[in-house]
Amino acid sequence: MDTPYGSAPLPVWERPEPQPRAAPVPLSRAKIAATAIRLADAHGLDGLSVRKIAKELGIGPMRLYDYVRNRSELLDLMVDAVYARIAEADQHPEWRAAVLAVAHRTREAALDHEWFADLLGARPHLGPHALAVGESTAAALSRAPGVHGTDDLQRAVGALNAFIVGALRGEITERRTARSTGTDVPAWQAALGPYLTRMLETGRYPTVARLVVDGAHLDAEQTFHHNLTTILDGVTSRPGP
Repeated sequence: MDTPYGSAPLPVWERPEPQPRAAPVPLSRAKIAATAIRLADAHGLDGLSVRKIAKELGIGPMRLYDYVRNRSELLDLMVDAVYARIAEADQHPEWRAAVLAVAHRTREAALDHEWFADLLGARPHLGPHALAVGESTAAALSRAPGVHGTDDLQRAVGALNAFIVGALRGEITERRTARSTGTDVPAWQAALGPYLTRMLETGRYPTVARLVVDGAHLDAEQTFHHNLTTILDGVTSRPGP
């Protein structure tokens, strides 16, 4: 049996590594995860398969199943390997600096591994490094003014996570769209500018017109930081009872 807690198998992080066998290629879950991450970085999650990973490692596909039972476990290992990097964020005694550090490290990781953004919010992240990031974030928010008790903390964590997931998915989607269409923002504006001008001149969209005409092209990192601090201000400012 895998576990003393009934029939449910142990998660991949808690199962011991298989006994090493006499094979020309040494293998471990860390090595499998690193290889899978490289392939996903190059080809996306749709281009990831056990056969491709095995070929990259120079082994037979069936050998991988000694280490991961299925694709879900493989994704779990990959995600937690990325969280290991996020967990390296500088530790700050001041709660806001601690949250900002984790959030910005999460953005950096998503930009380096775009597939990671696809999995944010899409499945529970319960690996040891993911839990470490969750602990440091929740612990920091628990020290914020306006967070009184578990209910407040739960709402603050939920609002922060919802912002991070939405912001990073939006930014990654824009990057992918620009690559797939072979256009950048100026080219897109040149193509659709005449149509947009005609629509705005109807006077039916005055607020949109103000954003288009007067609004600046905002830097993605600065925008993320500004909106992040706005969210933090909101979820931690409620006065206590």
